Amino acid sequence: MFNNISKVVRPAVFQVRLMSGEGSSGFPGSGAGKGGGGGGSIRDAGGAFGKMEAAREDQWAYNKSKEELHELHEKLEHEHEKKEEEDKKKSTKK
Repeated sequence: MFNNISKVVRPAVFQVRLMSGEGSSGFPGSGAGKGGGGGGSIRDAGGAFGKMEAAREDQWAYNKSKEELHELHEKLEHEHEKKEEEDKKKSTKK
């Protein structure tokens, strides 16, 4: 059951990491990459504040993914319970 969930969550996390500028210049918060532009003036400047901002973005992405996974899990549990109730009703009618 959880194999399907991991297929959904992994691409989303990968996409967020690509958007955060992680691949642009070696490591997050190290400044603007070769392509120009970036995640704003703090991220472009690099240094400790850039690294801190990158860490906050990564934490936000992690928390968002965790929240979405939790919601998906609850939805699947609810659907499973509903299906079991329907099956019980069908079996009692026979």
